[in-house]
Amino acid sequence: MFLENLKHWINDHLSGSPAPVVAVLRLEGVIAPRGVRSLSLDRLGGTIERAFKLRNLKAVALTVNSPGGSPVQSALLYRRIRQLAAEKKVPVFAFAEDVAASGGYWLLLAGDEIYADAASLVGSIGVVTAGFGFAGVLKRLGVERRVHTAGRDKSMLDPFLGEDPRDVERLTKLQQDLHETFKELVTERRGAKLATGAPEIFEGEIFTGRRAAELGLVDRLGDLRSAIRERFGDTARLRVVEPPRPRRWGRLPGLARAPLGLADLLDEFWAAVEERLIWSRFGL
Repeated sequence: MFLENLKHWINDHLSGSPAPVVAVLRLEGVIAPRGVRSLSLDRLGGTIERAFKLRNLKAVALTVNSPGGSPVQSALLYRRIRQLAAEKKVPVFAFAEDVAASGGYWLLLAGDEIYADAASLVGSIGVVTAGFGFAGVLKRLGVERRVHTAGRDKSMLDPFLGEDPRDVERLTKLQQDLHETFKELVTERRGAKLATGAPEIFEGEIFTGRRAAELGLVDRLGDLRSAIRERFGDTARLRVVEPPRPRRWGRLPGLARAPLGLADLLDEFWAAVEERLIWSRFGL
C-alpha cells in the first residue's frame, strides 16, 4: 500500500495535475453495537473520518452489504457520513451489493445518489423483533420463574414466562414509532423520486435492485467502478479505506493470564448465531 501511494504521489507531481480520488468505504455485515465484525459508529467512526481526509478527494463511495440490525447504530453511521459530507462539501455515492435491507438501506440513504445491481436485494423498510419462549420447557423441568419489579412496566416479554398481551401491545407501539422514524428519513432523502401509489414501499417488503429503481428507492442500476469512471473519468483513483483488523484472541495481551470465561464464549456464540439468522432471511 505504501509503495502504491508513493507511485501515485510521484506520478501526480510529474504530471502536474493530480488525479481525482474517490474514497471507498465498505459497510459489510450486521449492524450492531458489539462484535468484532459488526457495523457500529464505535468501530467505524475513525475510518469514516479518514475517508473524508484523503488528498485530492472528489467523492466518497459507500459499498453496502448488510441485512440490517440496530436502528440506533444505523442512524449514528448515517449521521456521521452526512455531517462530514456537508463539512467537506464532498458528494457521497452509495452502492448496494448483495443486500441493503432494513438498517442496510438506512446506510444507503447516506448517499446523494444510490446505485444497485439488478439482482441486489433492497428495502425492507420496517421493524422486526424476534425472540424465543421457554415457559413450557421450565414447566416440564419443574422450574418456577420469579420476577419482581418496582414499576409496572419494568419487565417486558420475559422469554421464561407466557406471552402477555399487554406486553405485545407495548412492543407494537415501540415498533410503530421506530417505523415512522424510518419512513420519515426515506421520504426526506428520496422525496419526489419515490413512486406514487406504491404503499408496499413502507410495508417491510424486499425488492430486487431493478424493482427498487422503478420504485425510486435507488437512482440507477450500476456498479461502483463504472459509475465513478463515468462521473470522474478513467484517471479517477479508488482508495479503499478499511477499519483496523480485529486482533485474534490468541494475540491479545495478557490472554494467558486472563482466559475467556464461559459467559464470554456464550456471548460470542449467540452473536454468531444471531448474525447467521439475520443473513438467512435473505437466503445468504
